[in-house]
Amino acid sequence: MRNKQKYQPNLSAFLALCTRNYVNILKWLPENIQENDTWVVKGQFGDLNIKLIENTKYTQLLSLSRHLPTSYFFKSPSALVRVYHDAKLAEVLTSQQIFRLKPVYDYPNLYMYQSDEKWRVNAFLEELLKIGRLPVSDFS
Repeated sequence: MRNKQKYQPNLSAFLALCTRNYVNILKWLPENIQENDTWVVKGQFGDLNIKLIENTKYTQLLSLSRHLPTSYFFKSPSALVRVYHDAKLAEVLTSQQIFRLKPVYDYPNLYMYQSDEKWRVNAFLEELLKIGRLPVSDFS
């Protein structure tokens, strides 16, 4: 029987991922937005619906979602993302049914989250942000 090593997060790689997400968000984040403003980022691969939930001096809390046709097999992707302007990072706080992401999960666990679930959700955000390659539209 093989002894599986416990997952050890790579903090440098995680911070690099959050930095890339921050840079991608800045490409379409308007400068003069107020709390509860919503807009759509249109891209070649779909639209990203954004809402500014919280706006403080150094951070912003964004709700991101992508509408997909109704399916019994999967939900439309959505996430709450904290944008840290002082640290130049963007991190997923909640995603789909996970309301508070832990840095590491024991595996197996009751919900069958992966040991590196936080990494995976932020990596998925990076892919989701690739939708928004075109300029901001429908700003309200």
